[in-house]
Amino acid sequence: MNPTTRTHKTSVSLDAAIRGEMVGLLNQQLADSLDLYSQTKQAHWNVKGMEFIALHKLFDDIAAVIEDQVDTLAERVTALGADAQGTVRMAAENSSLPEFPSDLVGGEAFVRALTERVGAFANSNRAAASASLEAGDEITGDVFVGITRELDKYLYFLEAHLQ
Repeated sequence: MNPTTRTHKTSVSLDAAIRGEMVGLLNQQLADSLDLYSQTKQAHWNVKGMEFIALHKLFDDIAAVIEDQVDTLAERVTALGADAQGTVRMAAENSSLPEFPSDLVGGEAFVRALTERVGAFANSNRAAASASLEAGDEITGDVFVGITRELDKYLYFLEAHLQ
């Protein structure tokens, strides 16, 4: 857990050390999800080309799913008795995702950039799910499994454009 993360009394029966580990995982995924949301909206706003409307809609659908995931992650942090680290500045400082390129041209370039980022986020959630389950926090593991399930579906949608 980030030493600056404030904690609160909770009746959640997980050991404090496990809660701290889960809060760290959740806040990392929260930072990445906020970053991915903004990068997806960046693609949504700026994609051009013959596939514009299809990609514009797809990117907006992906952003909406990620926005829901942001709330799920933040609420799990608070349920574990800690403060969610969810401002844009916190996300920018802590995100593990690469910056979205500002010089992309054409739909395929946008799809490739989003595929890379959605894939990285899906895989980091998959790893967080495994770590949560190994630590004995099935509820946090379930959160990460659910997020990964949705991301894998949209990763498939993105990758289908590239095949």
